Amino acid sequence: MSMDKTDYLHATALVDCDHPAVRAFAQRAAADKHTAKDKAIALYGAVRDSIQYDPYIDFFDPAMFRASGVLSAGRGFCVGKSALLTAAARATGIPARPGYADVRNHLTSKRLKETVGDIFLWHSYTEFKVDGRWVKCTPAFDRMLCERAGIRPLDFDGMNDSLFHPFDRSGRRHMEYLRDRGAFEDVPFEAIVADFKKLYPRLLAASPAAANFRDEVTT
Repeated sequence: MSMDKTDYLHATALVDCDHPAVRAFAQRAAADKHTAKDKAIALYGAVRDSIQYDPYIDFFDPAMFRASGVLSAGRGFCVGKSALLTAAARATGIPARPGYADVRNHLTSKRLKETVGDIFLWHSYTEFKVDGRWVKCTPAFDRMLCERAGIRPLDFDGMNDSLFHPFDRSGRRHMEYLRDRGAFEDVPFEAIVADFKKLYPRLLAASPAAANFRDEVTT
């Protein structure tokens, strides 16, 4: 089996860690941190909570998948937020890559569930290389959204995988991982959109301004 020679530190089309705004964001978030672990924790918190989770985007617009585009918009869905976290990590010298999995019982609303169903493809996480090993984390759901939905914000300690809370505060099943698609150097935009076209045509046809996801979510 061939060795992966990618260093996961360089800019790509959608993980544009060389963008000035991304670099400035990363430097602010990790300004007083000195170790890779502490920087990773700080960057994770910054992306999780300062970028609002929003699944009602224009899925045909690559900017909604690009780190700098998500940062500029101040909102994004899991794939875009993971791209931003990956780019921020690379901008501070931490090797990072976006990863993807198919999940069931994703944090959702009645309207989104009626539009998409119960299984969400290409749910995205970020992998950091910290102290010689890869560790996964999911920055998708911001603190305000979690509070509204009745689940705890997903924390990350920089050492252990932090992918999902299997149950909410009431003990109800929240999320289950069905298939891990692995990690990539860049966001596989064309593959994601192709699958969404086939399986989520109603979501792609909806106007991005048609709803506010945070307002739809209740405990």
